[in-house]
Amino acid sequence: MTLAPRTFAFELARGVATVTLDRPDRLNALTFEVYRELAETFEDLDRHDEVRAIVITGRGRGFCSGGDQDDIIKHLLGRDAPALLAFTRSTGRLIEAMRACRRPIVAAINGTAVGAGSVIACAADLRIAAAGARFGFIFPQVGLCGADMGAMYLLPRIVGLGHATELLLFGDIIPASRALEIGLVNRVLPDADAAVALAQDWAERLARGPAFAHAMTKQMLESEHTMALGEAIEAEAQAQALCMQHPDFAEAHAAFKAKRPPRFRGAPED
Repeated sequence: MTLAPRTFAFELARGVATVTLDRPDRLNALTFEVYRELAETFEDLDRHDEVRAIVITGRGRGFCSGGDQDDIIKHLLGRDAPALLAFTRSTGRLIEAMRACRRPIVAAINGTAVGAGSVIACAADLRIAAAGARFGFIFPQVGLCGADMGAMYLLPRIVGLGHATELLLFGDIIPASRALEIGLVNRVLPDADAAVALAQDWAERLARGPAFAHAMTKQMLESEHTMALGEAIEAEAQAQALCMQHPDFAEAHAAFKAKRPPRFRGAPED
């Protein structure tokens, strides 16, 4: 697959689509155009079978420093309520597209991730940070509440209500070591190169795996938290029954009997 020229870099190799935010001189701050194109891209990636996992990262010292002060923030001042609501809905579209995407998403947080950048990291399924990365839900520092782009939906589910409340009320910037301690990230690596390399490795492992089952896992993680236990058990029974009808289930059994690695449908060749 190919994409039209974008405001970020894109590569597809071995089943892994890599999205690299590419405004390093602005710590990959977001513009109106970047928001829209990222949302469109995640919506589009979900339609291509050759995409089996996704990595999102940034170029330079920053992962994403949030909305650009010159290209977004100053243009919002003085706008009326309908215009502001249209903007906030457009930013949420990106997060919704990431969560609705059936492909596992691995974020390689190479540097600063604050504001919208921290929410984008939360919208990924797995997060790997460089040791020098920093995280901040800095909305209070600019006179805004922590309810932005789904942050209040995502963050408590990742780190728990207590840690989420602290981060969203104070807006403090925390180091990668603290992010690992509270469960905001899955791993911390020595530097950005190592973080991106591990993210690529994880994504390639996922790409070689059972895509249908991975999509089901992501879907159930997203939907079950609102269910009672009995509802969740029934939903999982139905989900697993569907997976048992998929050819990947039979292939895994055949591979076990033949003492070879399974070759799941559509997985890229090594």
